[in-house]
Amino acid sequence: MNAPLAMPVAAPLVDPFRRSVSYLRVSVTDRCDFRCSYCMAENMTFLPKKDLLTLEELDILSSAFIRLGVQKLRITGGEPLVRRGIMTYFEAMARHLDSGALDELTLTTNASQLTRFAAPLAEVGVRRINVSLDTLQPEKFARITRWGRFDQVQRGIDAALAAGLRVKINTVALKGFNEDELFDLTAWCAARDMDLTFIEVMPMGDLGAEDRRDQYWPLKDLRARLAGRFTLIDLDESSGGPARYVRLQETGQKIGFITPLTHNFCESCNRVRLTCTGELFMCLGQEDCADLRAPLRNAPGDPEALESAIRAAIARKPKGHDFDYSRQEIAGEMSRHMSHTGG
Repeated sequence: MNAPLAMPVAAPLVDPFRRSVSYLRVSVTDRCDFRCSYCMAENMTFLPKKDLLTLEELDILSSAFIRLGVQKLRITGGEPLVRRGIMTYFEAMARHLDSGALDELTLTTNASQLTRFAAPLAEVGVRRINVSLDTLQPEKFARITRWGRFDQVQRGIDAALAAGLRVKINTVALKGFNEDELFDLTAWCAARDMDLTFIEVMPMGDLGAEDRRDQYWPLKDLRARLAGRFTLIDLDESSGGPARYVRLQETGQKIGFITPLTHNFCESCNRVRLTCTGELFMCLGQEDCADLRAPLRNAPGDPEALESAIRAAIARKPKGHDFDYSRQEIAGEMSRHMSHTGG
């Protein structure tokens, strides 16, 4: 891949509420080798490949954001590691780590492909990854992922740890599904020196018979259950995302809580999301998006046109989302699937 010419660092991105945008999540594909029930429908219709940005276009767009002050880049999907040739994109982004313009290059993955990719990712400068995992029971794992195999994921996690990657497990808290595994998941992560973050299920996607209110397990209840067994020490730290952290005194491990429903985290939001088709979503919980593919393709080689489009999009970043399960109808529900914007 031919790297775009380096450009001088421009004025940083600041939204209308004086929040600096320093974190970009890039969905490199909407495709995945799993079909997790809270993320996508079993019989998904994926985007035509011609609609996807090329890896070189993803490089140009990502580099433009880095030039505008983005310091953390998280690669997502779908499952990012199923995209053909994806390591060429990671290798291209590594130059920004080498220059010091980018502080961190990381990804969120289901771990199914990590036996192949863990070592190459570590070689290009990835230091930590998030692995989405909602159960340790193979039968339940197969049920919720529909197509996944737990043993494959466990081998992938082992490969990541062997490659020296710091692994954090992301678990969606699902009422009636993994409530009984709270302490098993905690102990399993502690034994492997892995941090663990719980996420409230979000009202996104038209998933047929799935009812978000039936799945919704408020993290304040989960936290109270943890506090009944462990001493929770609140931590005043952030990984650049929306999680709030505690440390379990008895195990020393860090536990995170991402609570878009019970505790809105919008006041400190520093992130935007770029899809594999070049749409920029300024908020996960709003439908408004900006088309960056058009200026990218209509004015190739004109970084100013692309920069202007990015700045215009950030000027539309809303104060927050509208997710709410407390009403008769679910408020703020998004029709697009989580795989479209990468969570």
